[in-house]
Parts: sequence; C-alpha cells; structure tokens
Amino acid sequence: MPTDNPSGLRPLKIDNARLVDPSRGLDTRGAVLVVDGRIVAAGPEAVAIAGPEGTERIDAGGAVIAPGLVDMRVFVGEPGFDYRETFASASRAAAAGGITTIVTMPDTDPVIDEPALVDFVLRRARDTATVRVHPMAALTKGQQGREMTEFGLLQEAGAVAFASGRTAVSHAQVMRRALTYARDFGALVIHHAEDPDLAGDGVMNAGAVATLLGLKGVPAEAETIMLARDLRLARLAGGRYHAALLSAAESVELMRWAKSLGIPATAGVSVAHLSLNENDIGAYRTFFKMSPPLRAETDRLALVEGLADGTIDVVVSGHDPQDVETKRQPFAEAADGCIGLETLLSAGLRLVHDGRVSLSRLIDAMSTRPAALLGLPSGTLQPGAAADLVLIDLDTPWVYDEATILSRCHNTAFEGARFSGRAVKTWVGGRLVFGG
Repeated sequence: MPTDNPSGLRPLKIDNARLVDPSRGLDTRGAVLVVDGRIVAAGPEAVAIAGPEGTERIDAGGAVIAPGLVDMRVFVGEPGFDYRETFASASRAAAAGGITTIVTMPDTDPVIDEPALVDFVLRRARDTATVRVHPMAALTKGQQGREMTEFGLLQEAGAVAFASGRTAVSHAQVMRRALTYARDFGALVIHHAEDPDLAGDGVMNAGAVATLLGLKGVPAEAETIMLARDLRLARLAGGRYHAALLSAAESVELMRWAKSLGIPATAGVSVAHLSLNENDIGAYRTFFKMSPPLRAETDRLALVEGLADGTIDVVVSGHDPQDVETKRQPFAEAADGCIGLETLLSAGLRLVHDGRVSLSRLIDAMSTRPAALLGLPSGTLQPGAAADLVLIDLDTPWVYDEATILSRCHNTAFEGARFSGRAVKTWVGGRLVFGG
C-alpha cells in the first residue's frame, strides 16, 4: 500500500477546477495545491497560492476534482484465488475508476479470520498495490456463522470492520453477541442480509420474469425479514450495524424506520442495483446473476430515491471477479457476482446526468461516507489530508469494451455499455496512479 513519503514527490497545483468536497459542503470553482503528498489548500483561496518552486501545474479545464473514491465492498482473490484477481490487478482497475482506497472482503482461502492473515493482506498489498488497501476480517470463524472471531485482536492487526461476506449469520443469538461485542470495540458489523432458507436455491428475483424464464426465484422477503431482524438486534445490542447490500424497495423503508428511531444502522447498495433490473438478465446472461439478485424496476427506483435522500449511505462496486469456469455455465449453476471497479463512478454518473442524484451526494456516498463509517482518513479535500484525488470529466463519452478491462476476470454487467463521464486522472498520496 502506498505511503505518503515526501521524497521524490513534486508539488502539484491543479487550477481551473470544480471542487466537490462533501466533507466540507463544498461545490465551487477553485484550485488544489499539494505538497509532499498532502493537500495544502483546496478551494477558491488556493487560486492565488503559487506553490513552491518547481510545482507541476495542471489546468483542469473546468473538470471536477473530488476526493478519491473509497470502495468498501471488494472481493480480491489473494490468498487462494489469485487467478481471479490480485491486489496488483485490482488496484490498477480501481485507479482507472477513480478509486483510491479499496476495502477487501474476508472471503478468501483461507478466510481472513486470524490476525496473521490480516497482516498478510496488509503486507501483500503494501508490496504490490498502487492504491490504498484496507482489509475487513470475518465476522465469524471460517464464515460459518457459529463462533465469533476475536474482534479486538483482528482490529489491532489492522482490520477496519467485520463482515459476513457472501454469507449470512442465520443464528440470531450469534448476531446479537457480535453486535454487543462490536459495540465494546467501536467496530462496524457488516452483514449480508439474506435469509438462506427463504432464498433457498433461487437464482434470480421471484416474480413474473423468473416464471417466464423458468428459473427459481428469491423473494424480497429473504432480504427484508433478515434486515428487520438485524435492525432490531442492533437496537437491542447498541452495536454499529451496516447492511452490505440492499436490493428491495421495502428494505429502504426499513432503513428509514431504523434511522427515525436512532438505531445505529447504515446501508449500502451496489451500482449495478442502481443501474439495472431483472429484465437485463435477458436470455440467461450469467454476468447479471448476483446476490442479492437484480429486482424489479420499482425496486431500482426506490433504491435510487433512498440514495438521493440519504437513507442509503454508501454506493459500492460489489466487485466480485469470477472466472470462465464459474460463469460460463447454465444460469442456475453459474456463480453469483460481477466485477465493477472500473465502472463504479461512470455508472453512478448516469444518475447525476438523469437529475436523480446530485453530484455531491454521489461523491459523498462513494467517498466521504464510507471513509467515515470505517474510520479512514480519506474522502476529503480538507487541508492536511493525504492527497487522494480524482479528476473527473463529467461529459466525455466512452464505451466499456472487454478488450480494455483491467481486472483479471471479465464478468462485467456493463460490457459494451455507453457512459458519459469518467475518471481521467487519479492520485494516491499525491502520486499519479492513473492517467498520463
């Protein structure tokens, strides 16, 4: 993982930019000055500051400068599944998408449930990644849902949260104890809210489309019943709870209810669920098979509304690389998941261009809010902060072509998608990691 070593870093001045910094409620014209990998000034006042001798100057041409994105749901193959994704390949894809921090899930082989494994992730990422990498640890040992991991030791080793990954903790008493234990450490519990018994062997959203395709469905109640349980347990235990991925309209209403009562609960949504619905599965396209599944258009619109009004806190890529052997299968037998690091920002910008979500709210959900939830010193243009920056051209048209994908696996739900807007340069600690 890159460090803010000032040696060899040339001072940087970015002029003529639109600065969007939700951490300060800032959306204005101005400039950014970076010295020794840290932000010295960012805003209208920075325009008049010349900077040290030898400062590199970039004219943004009116493009947006924002805090680098913080993606808090990224599956990386190391250790155990290196052939799917490595820290090196994931960080290249992340940088191309304007992401300066990836938070990795514990679903590896072995599962990240011991301090030594957290240390392995940190050391491996430090040596090979070009963006910042922070690991989550498993919520339960082996992701079996029965015995809690050692939160204190794992947190001390560097775990930033405790997640159930692709699985759910069915046992209510285990979840209650985890939330109580997490409260004592100020830790965040991140749960995949899907009742495995109700989900059964369903492979897509239950409804008319599933019936038409002859596929078994997963009812929205598999999510909403588990989420309702979790929210009540969070109220009972007082621990910080985060629903990893919402997919149903009723889930948004449950989160509104929880927040109205002051329950310490937050929620995330993948950019795929904000952009796509069950009809996109079309002729059994396995790259659109996800967990939770893509649901009806009414659910998608409810998710977008929940994002716009702040009921949903964060937007993630849900980056989950799967290889040919697990995806080139009949739909019912294919693995869940799609990649998303390179398309997180651009797919989100569709909502901005449609007028459904403000740019500031989108950057907040993709950068400032996830950093705050995880206690990371990112997601801000505040002077003194590390210069993790993304330069965004809001209007440039581009097509996401399979030949240009940087991830090791190509299981994208946006193959051939036409976008307007993308990251053109990305800096981590003042060092350019994407864009010539």
